[in-house]
Amino acid sequence: MSACITGWAHTRFGRSEAVDAEALIAEIAGPAIADAGLEPADMDAVIVGAFNNGFGRQDFLGALVALAVPELRHVPAVRVENACATGSAAIHAGLRALESRSARHVLVVGVEKMTATPTSEVGEILLGASYHKQEADVEGGFAGVFAGIARAYFQKHGDKTDSLARIAAKNHHNGAKNPYAHMRKALDYEFCRQVSDKNPLVADPLRRSDCSLISDGAAAVVLTDTETALRTARKAVHFRAAEQVNDYLPLSLRTATAFEGAARAWSAARSAAGVTNDDLSFVETHDCFTIAELIEYEAMGLAEPGDGARVIDEGISARDGRLPVNPSGGLKSKGHPIGATGVSQHVMAAMQLCGEAGEMQLDAPELAGVFNMGGAAVANYVSILERLR
Repeated sequence: MSACITGWAHTRFGRSEAVDAEALIAEIAGPAIADAGLEPADMDAVIVGAFNNGFGRQDFLGALVALAVPELRHVPAVRVENACATGSAAIHAGLRALESRSARHVLVVGVEKMTATPTSEVGEILLGASYHKQEADVEGGFAGVFAGIARAYFQKHGDKTDSLARIAAKNHHNGAKNPYAHMRKALDYEFCRQVSDKNPLVADPLRRSDCSLISDGAAAVVLTDTETALRTARKAVHFRAAEQVNDYLPLSLRTATAFEGAARAWSAARSAAGVTNDDLSFVETHDCFTIAELIEYEAMGLAEPGDGARVIDEGISARDGRLPVNPSGGLKSKGHPIGATGVSQHVMAAMQLCGEAGEMQLDAPELAGVFNMGGAAVANYVSILERLR
């Protein structure tokens, strides 16, 4: 893989005063280019990741970047979508442009404006990332889909409510240090464990603290081919690997409690990068729900199937553990503006590797893993990143 992240920008996630996705794009497109030490005229392509699907009436979002940066008026621009993995899909599209040598510098933007939509409608919109013929009537919307996965997991491997509460508490503790996070509030284990007025059941057995937040936000990266980056870039975070593996959309066609596509993506990425899990310094993973992070431990190979709880219970994934997972706070604390999430995860990883993570900063990390998924482990993306300069 001959590509690097050479610049980035990130809005605060949460309930934004930006009126729409266009306004969010305007906050980060120009700053990302400037962070790379480049000019808009240096961009050879623009890729925008946005789920939309009813969050806004304005579609055709790839064309909006030029309104924020007029110098990009004639630069080829396209919008991509791949459910909750839309941001990583946009990054992969940029990587392909670099690999084909049709571009040297690509601006990738991920964006979503969600909070202007009533919560009841958000649930219906997100169900577009499930298999409607079989799953559209699941009670609780997309949270209900993952609640069903949790119930099946508990039935098979025992009640893991305590472990899910520990995952939530861990990520909120980490997110309190993240200036971009939607919820910068450390929630303790007891709060996350108990059902209460402030932490009600959303879809049994998932509490509110088990679910990622409905957020607005945008993130952007500049991708540069490695040869050019080594010659001109002030900073360069290299893709050792970037892999995608898909799986069936209907949960009925696979074992819902085993994210096989995710496991295959991790295996392919480690093989391409020539590394093992022991080589990784930290991971940013897709914790749309706490049960997802628990199963992702198993998909990564940190634990055998059914034994993922051990990773959180023994502190392996804690900030000071053997392999910190979601030092940014993850989707659970940082928020989950759908199209922005995958790009945000790569920004968080790049910041850590370059020593620019502020209060979130880990001690001299060298190798990062990023996992972003669309749907319930349907579109699975894994990146392995290292700093070149």
